[in-house]
Amino acid sequence: MEDLLTPAEMALADAHAVAAGTPVATLMERAGWAVAQAIRARHRPCRVLVACGPGNNGGDGYVAARLLAREGWPVAVAACTPPRGDAAPAAARWHGPIVPFYPEQAARADLVIDALFGAGLTRPISPDITAFLAAAPRIVAIDVPSGLDGTTGQALGQVTPAELTVTFHRRKPGHLLLPGRSLCGELVLADIGIPPGTPPVRTWRNTPALWARPRPRPAEHK
Repeated sequence: MEDLLTPAEMALADAHAVAAGTPVATLMERAGWAVAQAIRARHRPCRVLVACGPGNNGGDGYVAARLLAREGWPVAVAACTPPRGDAAPAAARWHGPIVPFYPEQAARADLVIDALFGAGLTRPISPDITAFLAAAPRIVAIDVPSGLDGTTGQALGQVTPAELTVTFHRRKPGHLLLPGRSLCGELVLADIGIPPGTPPVRTWRNTPALWARPRPRPAEHK
């Protein structure tokens, strides 16, 4: 059986990993590496624009940008707002091009990495972000496509579908529930070293292993 974590439970799992001795910066580095690795496995080097939000999802994007650029990919970053908190050190390590957050920039790229907002978003994204993502020719999303509710799978306003979504530690219910399932494209689950067991699992993917089927008695017919 595959266990799932809601975004709130995933935040507890992240906190548990940090309390157990894994710094946020290490988790972010591993997440960004997983994104870069998934892209390298599916694409030849092309013009990449990484759209970064202010939080840890954006921090993952800055790491992915740096790692792809280190491999010789032409990469630029467009930030919708300045990084804050744990994302700021990751942003400070990005020394490549930074371009304005305009739809025209997204349209010029071959591939846009959506590192704007993660699965915990509970409000619709703003029109300028919607227009930016709608202009992208193809999208790889970090955690979820921005605007997708990771708990319910519902679109919070207009959500631009991704061809590939990379998430971490455990899938979220929103990855499997419609319309989220159809908006995520191919889904890659990456292990970033979060210990299992915290918080307790309360949700599982619906498979035959969970189904309670009556056991027929010897004299009964199907």
